Amino acid sequence: MTKYKTDMAAVLDICKALADPNRLRILMSLRDGELCVCQITEMLALAPSTVSKHLLILKQAGMVESSKRGRWIYYTLLVDSTQTVPVMNWLKASLTNDNVIKRDHVLLKKILSENPTELCCQQRTTRGREQL
Repeated sequence: MTKYKTDMAAVLDICKALADPNRLRILMSLRDGELCVCQITEMLALAPSTVSKHLLILKQAGMVESSKRGRWIYYTLLVDSTQTVPVMNWLKASLTNDNVIKRDHVLLKKILSENPTELCCQQRTTRGREQL
């Protein structure tokens, strides 16, 4: 298999990425900058493994990129992609006034005021208790 996707494959990957409300919420939350996986997990209130799967689909579609810093992984929109820019412009125009996106924006402000390291550690502790 070649390193580069065909136009059809790239379009299909983007369509797949956009076909889930949680992935749309992730994309909209990343429009103002990078987020740690724990911040995305907190916003979505989903299991970390579920969030990771959503992020993998977005990454395979070429819409986000990740960077690892110590134990934490941060995600950002891939803004230099010729496909991502028009899609994100369309999403912003279509979803900015959506009630879920508005609620996420308010929640994200609260989450961003917290220390990401403490948030990640808190999630790990909570998950450990849930498994008991």
